[in-house]
Amino acid sequence: MRASMVERGATLEVEVEGPILWVRLDRPVVLNAYNATMGAELAQAFDRADTDDGIRVVVLTARGRVFCAGADMSAGSGAFDLTQGAGAGNFGTPGANQGDFLAAIMRCRKPSIVAFNGPAVGVGLTMTLPCDIRIAAEGARFGCVFTRRGLVPEAGSAWFLPRLVGLPTALRWCLTGAMVPADEALVHGLVSEVVPAEALADRARALALEIATHTSALAVGLTRHLLWRFSADPDPSGALAHDTRLNVALGRTAEVHEGVAAFLEKRPPRFPGRVSADWPAEAPPVPGPSARRA
Repeated sequence: MRASMVERGATLEVEVEGPILWVRLDRPVVLNAYNATMGAELAQAFDRADTDDGIRVVVLTARGRVFCAGADMSAGSGAFDLTQGAGAGNFGTPGANQGDFLAAIMRCRKPSIVAFNGPAVGVGLTMTLPCDIRIAAEGARFGCVFTRRGLVPEAGSAWFLPRLVGLPTALRWCLTGAMVPADEALVHGLVSEVVPAEALADRARALALEIATHTSALAVGLTRHLLWRFSADPDPSGALAHDTRLNVALGRTAEVHEGVAAFLEKRPPRFPGRVSADWPAEAPPVPGPSARRA
């Protein structure tokens, strides 16, 4: 296991802890408000995880008492005017793709866990929707507040959110722009667990290590792509075509031989496959949104 290593960027703290890449939003003075630099650093972190075979799981969380208060509105009423002033500085120029971090999360072949340490508002919520597992501290709250700012849901959330919580719930949350407590988010499936704040990091670590210890990196990466790619199809034909080809291809590899042998011998598996080198040609195209921020 690699020794823990912490790196700090302009907006993130990134720590490698064994097979886990911890990505912490790190602008606590401004409640971890999002800007274009954060988007770029998030994309870099997920691309790093994708290419590093030693990293098995990404955990996205934040420093301070808030996960993310939303977009940086320090420019005042013109904060979202991308044509001039501080708004352009915070979020880039018209036509610039600010959805790169979403594409990076989707194309990453490593699973991601979000640990909401506190409120997540606007893009602070929508940035997490392409991740695979979300858990929350008891004090966390969530807000799709765009209509209260004169905006529409961004970062592809009109596609992601109904898939996670259902269309009626997504409509209510987005049309009212009201804040949603953690227990309501749990009922509707936005998060899978709500835990005491002091237990959040340990629970996220336990989930990450369960994946890293017991599963094949190749199988996990392929599985997340199959689920994201085909779960919204109108029928199962696409999934059936790809999963059959994949399992035929995988069945003759050392990866599956080891998985079966470990089961029969009642021991932990030692999967040899590397995502960087052994990704099968039969894999479906990598999913990825083409979202652009407003």
